[in-house]
Amino acid sequence: MNERKPIECWLSDMDGVLVHEGNPVPGAAEFIRRLRDSGKRFLVLTNNSIYTPRDLSVRLRGVGLEVPPESIWTSALATAKFLGDQRPGGSAYVIGEAGLTTALHEVGYILTDIAPDYVVLGETRTYSFTAITRAIRLIDAGARFIATNPDPIGPSAEGSLPACGAVAAMITKATGVEPYFVGKPNPMMMRSALNAIDGHSETTAMIGDRMDTDIVAGMEAGLHTILVLTGVTSKDQIERYPFRPSRVVDSVADLIDLVE
Repeated sequence: MNERKPIECWLSDMDGVLVHEGNPVPGAAEFIRRLRDSGKRFLVLTNNSIYTPRDLSVRLRGVGLEVPPESIWTSALATAKFLGDQRPGGSAYVIGEAGLTTALHEVGYILTDIAPDYVVLGETRTYSFTAITRAIRLIDAGARFIATNPDPIGPSAEGSLPACGAVAAMITKATGVEPYFVGKPNPMMMRSALNAIDGHSETTAMIGDRMDTDIVAGMEAGLHTILVLTGVTSKDQIERYPFRPSRVVDSVADLIDLVE
């Protein structure tokens, strides 16, 4: 990392980096405070499309992390930005919750089940068989298939839940149509985040806890990549991958002094 330019912007995954199983990672509050006090541009990234940035800001504040809504970037926002650029003023049939529907409304999209341009699949706490059936029929009729992220499962207090990637696979099996996934590990998620804060890849770092999403997406977007060991990927798993992060640290607490 010393061979590259100083870090001016920071991107950080949320789950596994700043919070773990609903609790803040030790040092996360101080790291966020240092970012805010330094005036560095930063975004907290998440593939979760259920919540709006305002919702997530309140939830993070509840565990002691002060992250303003404008510093949160979700796969729902990235998806809406992508669709707004691809087909301005288009229409979509959406399976998802407020985070996704709000983001699409804000880019001027019409949400409809009558001959939509796109079927957009996101996360929801209760996937409806009726809604999935409608999505399948619309895709069969020619609607383009977009999904916010490829994550197959999500956490809950009772255990794993099927998530966007798993439901997308079911729709693909029924239609023969693969979705375009906008969220991580698609580097587009990183590039859209960079654009949102007017950042540059040469001076931006991506902090993540997963080699197969955060680190590979950051690497493909040309960012500094920092793996923390407070989430999914353990130290002995790093060598299994054909790529490496720029730096490996125990936790985000070890990065506080890097923020100048």
